[in-house]
Amino acid sequence: MAKRTQHQEHGRREHVRVAVIGSGFGGLGAAVRLRREGITDFVVLERAGSVGGTWRDNSYPGCACDVPSHLYSFSFAPHPDWPRTFSGQEHIRAYLERVADVFRLRPHLRFNTEVTRMSWDGDGLRWVVETSTGTLTADVVVSATGPLSDPKVPDIPGLDSFPGKVFHSARWDHDYDLRGKRVAMVGTGASAIQIVPAIQPEVAKLVLFQRTPPWVLPRTDRPISGPERWLHRTLPLTGQVRRGVLWGIRELQVQAFTKRPEELGFVERFALRNMGRAIKDPALRAKLTPDYRIGCKRILLSSEYYPALARRNVDVVASGLSEVRGSTVVAADGTETEVDAIVFGTGFHVTDVPIAERVIGADGRSLAEAWKGGMEALRGASAAGFPNWMSVIGPNTGLGNSSMILMIESHLNYLADYMRRLDVLGGRVALDARPSAVGAWNRRVQERMRRTVWNTGGCTSWYLDARGSNTTVWPGTTTEFRRATRHVDMNEYMVLRAPGALADPPAHAPVEVPA
Repeated sequence: MAKRTQHQEHGRREHVRVAVIGSGFGGLGAAVRLRREGITDFVVLERAGSVGGTWRDNSYPGCACDVPSHLYSFSFAPHPDWPRTFSGQEHIRAYLERVADVFRLRPHLRFNTEVTRMSWDGDGLRWVVETSTGTLTADVVVSATGPLSDPKVPDIPGLDSFPGKVFHSARWDHDYDLRGKRVAMVGTGASAIQIVPAIQPEVAKLVLFQRTPPWVLPRTDRPISGPERWLHRTLPLTGQVRRGVLWGIRELQVQAFTKRPEELGFVERFALRNMGRAIKDPALRAKLTPDYRIGCKRILLSSEYYPALARRNVDVVASGLSEVRGSTVVAADGTETEVDAIVFGTGFHVTDVPIAERVIGADGRSLAEAWKGGMEALRGASAAGFPNWMSVIGPNTGLGNSSMILMIESHLNYLADYMRRLDVLGGRVALDARPSAVGAWNRRVQERMRRTVWNTGGCTSWYLDARGSNTTVWPGTTTEFRRATRHVDMNEYMVLRAPGALADPPAHAPVEVPA
């Protein structure tokens, strides 16, 4: 069946086959895959003024990736000229700009267009997408907003009256000069351990508020030599081999995270020795020593973090920020310090994604309401009651030790097969995940999650939602997820048609999740 390739009008509204939300790795990857499937009638709606997603929004000093460069890129868009083994933010953002150019995605991009509401039109079997620049309709919506898109700032009493500068790491104020300032850094996550060593030499004083110390391993970063880059350009197979080795090592590590967390003990001993080389003060070492199993929270990589904390102008407060009184910040343990600026490295809305409040399904409920008891989606992509709506890296697709680009590409395979299925069915048609299929998938995932380090390691992390359920991480290898999303199983979906059309397929068979 021929695919529609031109925009169509529905009344006075623009209509497209697919509306992609977001232009980070997920959104651009979806756009590339749609074009490769012969689908050109789509738009990519982006609330900001350029592509890049989290790599556009996070531009704080020292921002870099903790996944090796040759693994943190699309398999269909290898980059032989990565300058370092772990790329900085500016290099990753430039890579995404190149992807947009090389794959001719610019005509599909709509910048400064924020989605304010998406509602399912059951009569027309299409989505009505309301944006800051107007309304359009779409047969299919691909939500690629990502879990690290909306910063989370804690509600601190007195923060509104703080006379100095306040900003989140993902909204860095580059116009504010930190040189010579007294700075409070709140949080010790992946952003904070990069910010601290980057700003420590410039500030007069740096106070780090730490509720829970992270496990930190050295980051073996180095420049990639000219001969290496020449080799990857001249013989692309060498770049593929390099990527394959990086991937294979991480696949072998997964068992320790998911089935045998006790095997991570030797990694803890290595991490403690690494800390001991930089932190000589026993009192400071005690503050920085975690009391939970390594891997329970995200393992952080830095060779500069501990040395920075040992500097004279840095104080570590082993307590969270609880109050602000004028220019004085007060920790939960009563420690008080005067500062000129407060920087929050307190993460993102991961288990309570704001976009879910803007998605209204077939029964009139928002996705946030549907997920009130916890996020769940069939194969991390499809939510019951939200026909022809697909999430790229949705619930339980996160990774604890490897590249999310691998998971994104698995979902792109699923998206491609989803679109093919709609074409085969023909006419105005939609697929809605069966609640029983979603439930079966989620129960199996959660059963596997029970023995993982993320659930048994003795910590509270952003992987867990308010109920303590892990709705974030995938409890298996990337190979397993690739197999699980290779094809759309029509038994897991109801087919929606206009009245009088053919009935949907019979009830689904049992859902299988790799053991």
